[in-house]
Amino acid sequence: MITMHVLLTELPGLQPDELRGWLAAGHIRAERGPDGPVFTEFDAERIRLILDLREIFEVNEAALPLVLSLLDQMYELRRRLGLTS
Repeated sequence: MITMHVLLTELPGLQPDELRGWLAAGHIRAERGPDGPVFTEFDAERIRLILDLREIFEVNEAALPLVLSLLDQMYELRRRLGLTS
């Protein structure tokens, strides 16, 4: 499990309030650890994806839920069709 502190250290573009907002909005999930939220590697990759969507593709906060939903649907369809590597 990865702590919030480690994520903020590894991802310099990530702000604590942003991360809390994404948690509150349900864009990412975390478990409760003794010192705050903790994340799986899958969660950390999703955070990196959100950062890439925002920074590289200029997806704004208003469009983020739609883009994440479409990506989730695509990944689920690929999984069901056995197209994952």
